[in-house]
Amino acid sequence: MRLLVAFAVISIFFLSPVCAETKAPTIANAKAATESTLASKSLLLDIALIGKEKVVAVGQHGHILLSDDGEQWQQANVPVQSTLTSVYFFNEKLGWAVGHDATILHTQDGGQNWNIQQYLPELEKPLFDIFFKNPQQGIAVGAYGQVFRSEDGGNSWSSEFHQEFLSPDDIDYLEEIKAEDEVAYLDEISFILPHFNGLVQEGRTLYLLGEIGLLAKSNDYGMTWQPFDNFYQGSFFALARTQKGSLLVSGLRGHVFRSIENGAIWDEIDTDTTALLNDIVFASNDRIFVLGNNGMLLMSTDDGESFSQRVQKDGKTLIAGVWFKEQLLAVSDVGIKVVDLPEANR
Repeated sequence: MRLLVAFAVISIFFLSPVCAETKAPTIANAKAATESTLASKSLLLDIALIGKEKVVAVGQHGHILLSDDGEQWQQANVPVQSTLTSVYFFNEKLGWAVGHDATILHTQDGGQNWNIQQYLPELEKPLFDIFFKNPQQGIAVGAYGQVFRSEDGGNSWSSEFHQEFLSPDDIDYLEEIKAEDEVAYLDEISFILPHFNGLVQEGRTLYLLGEIGLLAKSNDYGMTWQPFDNFYQGSFFALARTQKGSLLVSGLRGHVFRSIENGAIWDEIDTDTTALLNDIVFASNDRIFVLGNNGMLLMSTDDGESFSQRVQKDGKTLIAGVWFKEQLLAVSDVGIKVVDLPEANR
C-alpha cells in the first residue's frame, strides 16, 4: 500500500514511450529530516533487506531507519522531510528511496547518508517504487502513470509517457485535444493513466503493478509493456515468484491470484478476507506470508495454493515486510513491528 496524492507532469511528448529530461533538482527549499526518538514508532511505508545482515525502513517525515538486529534502529541522515514510500538496495552499499514530491534519494554508504537525485515538489505527485537493473540503469514509477528513467546511476532522470496503457478511444481523444489546445492536452495526459504501484524484477522480466487491474510485463526493461489480460478490476500491490516457480499477485479486498504458467492463466485463491493485501514475504520452511490491513496475515505452506489466517491482535495494518533473522518484520502506521507468529510457525 502506498499513500496517494495528486501531482502534475513535467513536459511530455506523445509517442510511446516519450522522454523529457527533468530539470535539475530544486533542492534549495528542501529541509532535512529531523532526528526523532519516536521515528521507529511513526508511520513507515516500506522495509527492505540490505544484504543478509542489515535492514532499512522508510516513511513519514523523510525518516530512514537502519538496524542490524531488527530491534535497535538508527536514523539515517536524510536531506528531505517528504514522506518516503519505497526503498531499494542494489547491493550492500548502493541504495535508492522514492516518495512524495517526486523525490528520489541515493546512498553510497549502505544507507547512513542520503543525497537528493530528484526533488520536484511543484509536481505534487508521489513516486511509489524504484528499481535498478545495474548501478547505472534505474526506473521509478508512481501516481497517474508517472515514470522516470535514468541511465547514469540517477544523476539525471527523464520522464516517460506510456500510451500502451490507453484504450484506442483515449488515444484518439488525446490526439484531437492536442491538435486544438496544447495546454489542455498536457493537462489531460497528466492524469489519464492509472497509478503505477510497484515494480518487480523476476529473471529477465520486469513486472508493473497498478490500479484498475493493471498488470503488465516488459522484456526490455520497461521501454515497452505488454499488459496481461484483464482478469481483475481492482488494484494490485504485490507480486512474487515462489520457489517452485508460481507467480502470486495480491491486491484489494483480499484478492490473491496464482499462475503456474507465467501469467497466461490466473486462478483466484480463496483467502476468506476482504482486507487490502499489501505485500508478499517468503520465509524459511517454504512458508509464504501475505500482509494486509487490519492486522490481516495470511500464511501458505503449499506454494500459494491455499492460505490460512494469522490475524494480529492489535489490528494494525501490515504495510510491507521482510523475513530477517528468523522473524517477520513489518512496517505499519505505528512503526516497526515484529509480527506475532505461533511458536510452531517461527
